Amino acid sequence: MLMEIAQIDVKPGMEADFEAGVKNAAPLFKRAKGCIGMTLQRSHEKPQRYRLFVKWDTLENHTIDFRGSPDFQEWRKLVGHCFAAPPDVEHVRETVHGF
Repeated sequence: MLMEIAQIDVKPGMEADFEAGVKNAAPLFKRAKGCIGMTLQRSHEKPQRYRLFVKWDTLENHTIDFRGSPDFQEWRKLVGHCFAAPPDVEHVRETVHGF
């Protein structure tokens, strides 16, 4: 399992639209091959900055299966107009679980 972390800065005043778009997109992720779960978190210090966390079985489930699907295009239709800049995306694996 790995975690996709997407840092997303949204245009000023688009926060509510973005959050609604992510909520409406949850079923797209739920049915995506290899997607285990997703959550969105908002920065306290920088309220226009969000981090989307998506758990995938494999890297390819995200980069090939999801990104190559019509659901990815729908995801971008729901939220892409809110982006201030392209999302900064990386994938991580847990190496230490403290508790």
